[in-house]
Amino acid sequence: MTIQLILASASPRRKELLDQIKVRYSVYPVDIDETPRLNEAPLDYVLRIAGEKSLAGVQGLGSETPVLAADTVVVLGAQIMGKPRDQDDAIAMLSQLSGKTHQVFSAVSLRGHFHHQAVSITDVTFRPLTHPEILSYWLTGEPHDKAGSYAIQGLGALFVESINGSFTGVVGLPLFETAELLLKQGIIIFK
Repeated sequence: MTIQLILASASPRRKELLDQIKVRYSVYPVDIDETPRLNEAPLDYVLRIAGEKSLAGVQGLGSETPVLAADTVVVLGAQIMGKPRDQDDAIAMLSQLSGKTHQVFSAVSLRGHFHHQAVSITDVTFRPLTHPEILSYWLTGEPHDKAGSYAIQGLGALFVESINGSFTGVVGLPLFETAELLLKQGIIIFK
């Protein structure tokens, strides 16, 4: 069976979402510097990182097969919340998100014959959280490698009072936007 694209990510969540829509792909993880630039706006950041990931995939493979990459960040105000460095960082992030509405920016970049990008922005409202439950959540291991220190598709869902936007975007790959980009490259999903 011929693959339709290359996923420039080792994320199990992104793989599960592509599996959900029956896309045939292979995985080629890339490693780039994801440090935000000085005064870089969250939207500019997430689009840049997704684009750099897909470019690294194209350059690393030298293949004609389209390369798909994505990047997801949690944003509170203008503050980008990436993956936590350690327990203290995770506790600080979740404490800041407690009882507030934040946004999740999820950018998708697809390079083939052309380069196309899209972004999903979703509002997520957390209920107020207590310090003991934040600590208990950290000890589950789930938030260790998640933007904003939570996983909406896991135990982190217990913190979410409401969501306005793309659930799959919060998970890490907005399927609506991804499907639009695939169609622009001539990749048919319903086949």
